[in-house]
Amino acid sequence: MVNEEPQVDIALAVQCPPNNKWTVAAEAFSGWGDGFINTTLHNGATGKNFGHNGATTVSFRAGGDWSWVLGNASASLPSYDPYVTIQFGHNDQKPTANISIPEFTANLVQFVTDVRNVPATPILVTSLSRRNYENTTDGPRIVENLADVTAAAIDAAQQAGCEYINLNQASEKYLNEIGPDDAYTYNLNPTDYTHLNDEGSIVFGNLVAMLMDQNVTGVGEYVSPEEEIAQALSEGLSGRDMCTKRSYEEMLSSRSLEFDLLIGD
Repeated sequence: MVNEEPQVDIALAVQCPPNNKWTVAAEAFSGWGDGFINTTLHNGATGKNFGHNGATTVSFRAGGDWSWVLGNASASLPSYDPYVTIQFGHNDQKPTANISIPEFTANLVQFVTDVRNVPATPILVTSLSRRNYENTTDGPRIVENLADVTAAAIDAAQQAGCEYINLNQASEKYLNEIGPDDAYTYNLNPTDYTHLNDEGSIVFGNLVAMLMDQNVTGVGEYVSPEEEIAQALSEGLSGRDMCTKRSYEEMLSSRSLEFDLLIGD
């Protein structure tokens, strides 16, 4: 079953300044952004969150949200060297959005161009996997229902010569390793297989940090995952085995970040 609630697709922004502070506008409304901002930023890094539920590559621009992101990135200059991380797909994919895959790809390429015109550095992120499983001869496996928008995002990155992280592939692999019972402990509510609770936000926020360290140049000084979470993710362990060691509140209190959480309905 695919969750039919408005899903989390947003543009994310990241800024590395000369004074060793990093401002991040990250996907976070019931997603991975809160955990990312609060547990993986270092050396004075701060964060801003431009998360928006239910957005598509069309509505995010038409509603003025994209201008808001670009305006904030521009305003950070010259003190900051801004990056903008862009993730869409869940909602563009829906028939009601009436957005074809070629249109979706072109929209992402245009986002990349817009970011470079700030000037800022774009990073494309493929969609976080939904937590829907199907029974196979190898046991429960994630339903690969985001393959089209994942491939399109990678295509857009390659067309534009833009760095990207394949969060869809990494999250699907991890969810297959832990299985449905543990995966569902990350649900925002028992029947929501898309949005994340606090524990899920920490886990997948750290997965994003791992992927950035591996695939994005110049961010290692400012972004790194919690060591025990990174190890658990690498070993395919569930949140029961990692986040119970340190509660969400303990994770937050271990950081002295100042950040603005800016979200839409």
